[in-house]
Amino acid sequence: MWQKIKDVPRKAAGKTAEMIRTLKNDERGLSGVVVAILLILVAVLAIVLIWGFLSGWLQELWEQITGRAGAIS
Repeated sequence: MWQKIKDVPRKAAGKTAEMIRTLKNDERGLSGVVVAILLILVAVLAIVLIWGFLSGWLQELWEQITGRAGAIS
């Protein structure tokens, strides 16, 4: 029983190494990875552009809100 428990890390390392070898040699999935990275980049760029356009407007809006807060009290 203890021998089986002791062999678990060795077997897990072997399976992990085999998965990495298979992934490195698998050319089918490479385009999927590239597409995923490109989609992430496009999403980040879109967020940066939208934030750039909205930041000035949000700053003006915030200044109006905080400027009127003193008049309330």
